[in-house]
Amino acid sequence: MEQTGYDIESTSLDAVFSALADPTRRAILLRLSDGEASVNEIAKPFEISQPAVSRHLKVLEKAGLIERGIDEQRRPARLKAEPMSAAVDWLNEFSQFWETSFEQLDGLLTQLKQSEIKDTDNG
Repeated sequence: MEQTGYDIESTSLDAVFSALADPTRRAILLRLSDGEASVNEIAKPFEISQPAVSRHLKVLEKAGLIERGIDEQRRPARLKAEPMSAAVDWLNEFSQFWETSFEQLDGLLTQLKQSEIKDTDNG
C-alpha cells in the first residue's frame, strides 16, 4: 500500500467518510439512488425536521456526494457517486491484508480440526 501525505485527495476522502458515518445520511443516499428528490420527499420516512434534513444534505453536498438543482420552487437533490469510488478504492487497498488474514485463519482452523481428529482417534 502506497503511503501518501495529507493532500487535497485525502481531505476529500475525509469528508466522504465523515458524511457516510451518519446512518441518516447513508439512508438519504440510498433514497437518492432511486432518483432525485426534494427535501420534503427525503424527510417523509424520517422522524426529523425538514431543517435537519437540509443540514444533512449540506454535509452530503460539501462532501461531493450529492448535487442540488433548482426546479421551479424546489431544489431537488441528486446522487453523485464518483466521490464514493475514491472511498471504495481506498478500502480496496486493504483487500490483500484481509485475504492474507483469512488464509491464515483458514490454515489455523484446518490445523485445529486435524488435531481434534487425531485426539479422537487416539482416545
